[in-house]
Amino acid sequence: MTIDIIDGGITAPQGFKASGISAGIKKSKLDMALLVSDTPASVAGVFTTNRMYAAPVGLCKEQIKDGSASVIIVNSGNANACTGAQGVVDAEAMAEITADCLGVGSDKVLVCSTGTIGVPMPMEKIEKGIPMAVEALTEVGGPVAAEAIMTTDTVPKMLAVELNIEGASVKIGGMVKGAGMIEPNMATMLAFLTTDADVEPAALQKCLSGAVAKSFNRITVDGDQSTNDTVLFLANGAAGNNSLNEGHPEWDTFVSAVNEISLILAQMIVKDGEGATKFVTVETKGAASDEDALMVCRTVANSLLVKTSWFGEDPNWGRVIDAVGYSGVEINASAVDIYYNDFCAVKDGCPVGMDVAEGISKVIVAEEFGISIDLNMGDGCDKVYACDCSYEYVKINSEYTT
Repeated sequence: MTIDIIDGGITAPQGFKASGISAGIKKSKLDMALLVSDTPASVAGVFTTNRMYAAPVGLCKEQIKDGSASVIIVNSGNANACTGAQGVVDAEAMAEITADCLGVGSDKVLVCSTGTIGVPMPMEKIEKGIPMAVEALTEVGGPVAAEAIMTTDTVPKMLAVELNIEGASVKIGGMVKGAGMIEPNMATMLAFLTTDADVEPAALQKCLSGAVAKSFNRITVDGDQSTNDTVLFLANGAAGNNSLNEGHPEWDTFVSAVNEISLILAQMIVKDGEGATKFVTVETKGAASDEDALMVCRTVANSLLVKTSWFGEDPNWGRVIDAVGYSGVEINASAVDIYYNDFCAVKDGCPVGMDVAEGISKVIVAEEFGISIDLNMGDGCDKVYACDCSYEYVKINSEYTT
């Protein structure tokens, strides 16, 4: 399969417009984004499993049940989480105001919010901002929309790819936000995907769920799962292909492209993690099961002792093997191997030679490296993408901002 990376983000596919404006929710930044499909689109969604989920999450779960939507309205600066019954009213009002401005049914409008938890929505600003966002809609609005959904992100995160389906061009676009409170298990993470392919809703949902499992659900910045995590996918059929489903001969081609764009976008989140200076791939193999492998990966990747050692470039492999030991999975302490990139630091549970620290140090000075843990217990394997924990992370998260 050949896919090409192209410009445009979420508006690269045909039939989509987007905008990003400042509604005054934040003091001096863009804080509202709007995404609109020219025609009704198939929709799929994956959401946080946090039981204290935000009002917009509950609304989106209901709105996507019929498999069709055409609009996504997003605000940043306020999560509309833990805001009680009024939060639900406000989320519904956002959908209704947007629908009225666009002349569509409110049941076709999805609402997402991100920002501070427990603060009432500034609805006067929202009500003024939505018409501004509608007025600003453009076919090249992907980049500004990606900027408008940012919170502590330092850069907008977007991507678009083009592939061939049935001899015709099909495009997939995406944008994400997230830098802290990141360990989705479907952090203040939001992700939006668009495609001009025609995809049956049930197939689109299966495709998205599979892609999320190996991308957005395999990243961690700080191990905290947000109240607002949402991934939404719109497919409007503007490319004119025959409807894609699992029986279509090119279904696997489409799924592979969605998997790839999702993984790249997810990795962008980790690389822009709050205060991050290192991007680390933690892989576990040889586990008794894939589930055990994932548990080991998450335990290592979320250990503050491990993450701070990455930041300090401390070759303390003991912190890694310690995390393996308390991960809760079955291990043989005399069979664990650990590699830093291609350097074998631990063999059969013990350090390899006297120069282990020197060998690890040569690896971890890089901005990106990998740690591979082999339990030698079975065929289970998985990987997680993580970052270090720096002074800057503490600084960012000890300040109250909106």
